Amino acid sequence: MEITQLATDFRPRWTTYIRTTTVLFWAVHVAAVVGVVLCGFSWRGVGLALASYYVRMFVVTAAYHRYFSHRAFKTSRWFQFLLAVGAQSAAQNGVVWWAGHHRWHHKHSDKPEDVHSAKLRGFWYAHLGWIMRSDWNDTDERMVADLARFPELRWLNKPVVHILPTVALAIGFALIGGAQALVWGYFVSLVLLWHGCFSINSLAHLIGDKRYATGDESRNHWLLALLTTGEGWHNNHHHYQSSANQGFEWWQIDVTYYLLRLMAAVGLIWDLRRPPQAVIDAPRPAQLEAMDATTSRAA
Repeated sequence: MEITQLATDFRPRWTTYIRTTTVLFWAVHVAAVVGVVLCGFSWRGVGLALASYYVRMFVVTAAYHRYFSHRAFKTSRWFQFLLAVGAQSAAQNGVVWWAGHHRWHHKHSDKPEDVHSAKLRGFWYAHLGWIMRSDWNDTDERMVADLARFPELRWLNKPVVHILPTVALAIGFALIGGAQALVWGYFVSLVLLWHGCFSINSLAHLIGDKRYATGDESRNHWLLALLTTGEGWHNNHHHYQSSANQGFEWWQIDVTYYLLRLMAAVGLIWDLRRPPQAVIDAPRPAQLEAMDATTSRAA
């Protein structure tokens, strides 16, 4: 079935949610809860979960999103591969798949073709529903021809292969720290990471401020930005998608960008793209409406 037809289907069959991915997704949640109960509460465990969460959140935002989806900076082929492996430790499918669906989202943001529009389909579908459906398994390589030309990225995108980085991480936690490290560092952290990332698809199109007129419901929210190392400046991002920084103002905290600057300083990446000042200073939606009203009266 063509992706356009899938995206405009507003009556998903309940059977499309029954698949291995759905079972594994909820199994991770169960493992996190049961594991905490069996291992007991631990502040050390909480610290490990938060550390693992923020490290992987940075890799998700820097790699899956700003690099593979939007090419906001350049890097070497070997480091590109490391970014892909690191991103896939977050268990969100292969980087080619992720970038393809994300680019489709931007192309049709909050339109009927959008794969996860909270405006059109509600919070549940935007946050989780679209991921649970088997319809979105395939990768449309026409959207990611620049990535698909690398055989190592295509290999990482293959079924089963794409979960190897996250499985290796889980094994590493178990070998180094035993059951408690596995529970807090992997399972609890992964559940938090998933919902933190998914909140940008859902909440960042429902709550917050619209600084720019982007033609969709993308919004800026400071709390989402803190939870996602900068992704919460989502309206900024939709206004100028290829920027390495999503916090356009000095007070808009964007930890991912700060770390990208550090990586650029040591030569791991280069050519970080930033929005021109004219883009940052674009009129607010209310100003545009006022100008349109003035123009209409003059006509």
